[in-house]
Amino acid sequence: MEEGLVILVFLFGLQIASGKPPHIVFILADDYGFNDIGYHNPRIKTPFLDSLATNGVRLENYYVQPICTPTRSQLFSGRYQIHTGLQHGIIWPSQANALPKNDTTIASKLKESGYSTHMIGKWHIGFYKREFIPTQRGFDSFFGYLTGGEDYYTHDDPIGYPSKGYSGLNGYDMRRNEEVATDVAGNYSTFLFTNEAVEIISSHDPETPLFLFVAYQAVHSPLQVPEQYTEIYKDIKNPARRTYAGMVTCMDEGIGNITVALQKHGLWDDTVLFFSTDNGGQIYAAGNNYPLRGWKGSLWEGGMRGIGLVHSKLLAKPGQINSELIHVTDWFPTIVHLSGGSVEDLPLDGYNVWETLSNGEPSPRKEILHNIDPIDAYWDSHFEPYKHCRQAAIRVGDWKLLTGCPGNGSWLPPPESSYPIEYAPNYFDNINSTFLFNIREDPEERNELSKVYPEMVNNLMRRLKEYNATAVPVRYPKPDPASLPELHGNVWAPWEL
Repeated sequence: MEEGLVILVFLFGLQIASGKPPHIVFILADDYGFNDIGYHNPRIKTPFLDSLATNGVRLENYYVQPICTPTRSQLFSGRYQIHTGLQHGIIWPSQANALPKNDTTIASKLKESGYSTHMIGKWHIGFYKREFIPTQRGFDSFFGYLTGGEDYYTHDDPIGYPSKGYSGLNGYDMRRNEEVATDVAGNYSTFLFTNEAVEIISSHDPETPLFLFVAYQAVHSPLQVPEQYTEIYKDIKNPARRTYAGMVTCMDEGIGNITVALQKHGLWDDTVLFFSTDNGGQIYAAGNNYPLRGWKGSLWEGGMRGIGLVHSKLLAKPGQINSELIHVTDWFPTIVHLSGGSVEDLPLDGYNVWETLSNGEPSPRKEILHNIDPIDAYWDSHFEPYKHCRQAAIRVGDWKLLTGCPGNGSWLPPPESSYPIEYAPNYFDNINSTFLFNIREDPEERNELSKVYPEMVNNLMRRLKEYNATAVPVRYPKPDPASLPELHGNVWAPWEL
């Protein structure tokens, strides 16, 4: 910590020496695997993220959700998906669905504390009405896309809904504020989003607290990156993995450019920077979560235990590797605390974990409801169609219970390694499946203990029932023909008044 920098911690939040709350920069990666960062896998080159983690707080018991929309909705609202109706799947572009308006977003809360709020990148929590887009949910500006994925250069999203007649719709999806941004077609999105962040930082008044949310498209499929980044990985023989690794390094370089801009323009010393993935890596698109079990879309650790870190000169004890239990819902109350705001009037599921991050104190969080999805339905993924049945998972202390269909539970090492694939059954059809693990002792979920500790199973089942009693109905509407891009100038756009 630089000499003369004073940290004043009041009951109402954290203030820097000037008396104003800190700048908040939150960077979110997409489909970023647990084994795809340098400090977990030296074959992957992420020098900037590694440095931020080494000099900040590296999170090693941090959880997100298995897929995109649920993680983003919980980050923005601080609430479990059972309390927002988003328990099942993602929001497809053709669905009239969104994070409910009665759920206050983190951007709206920070506006109450005087923050300038800006969002860049992927939204993916609903846009069927104008009232659900970022500039109507607390952000002063927005540059990015509303759907869940697209081409990195053309910015076309060809997926509407996984059923006949609503896929291959190929709508353009890139906006500046509320207008379609056709002028950026042909430009690589990681560069676009980094440059936008640098521009916002360079023009920002340091005396006004800044909330900058950067949701990179990287490293979600399709696998695309400029050739100079794959050249770095000539030693990786698998072409998909080589491209993916290049995408990771390109994103890492962008994060480095953002931190340099913060330093250059006098914001860095007063900034708290958060970095997180949104879910586990997608092995069908070259992501990797080894040695964890499973991957994106599953309730195994590989689908939910995420890469995460916090960096700031305001941390009391930087340089920690933190193994306290932290969940993506915790960012909402933690960031509001830093801003000097209050969450007393909000029904949050997250906890303020700032003392855990800054001082290494025990986490106030003792359990995580990973999800309760009550729907039995055929889910047609882009990679692996299967019969999706109801599923649930909860962690209390060191114990994790999974029920129903938690997804593919294999252990897949990265292609560049010499380790063998260890296949496990695809638990897709048996809604009566029950699994119990001690995650602290067995993070790879190899030693199933439900028959050994039946009372623990019963206790966790009771806790699931208690949570389920608070759940709101699932919203997962059928595709709406009014959403078709051809009705809106071949772009994805709000379609309901």
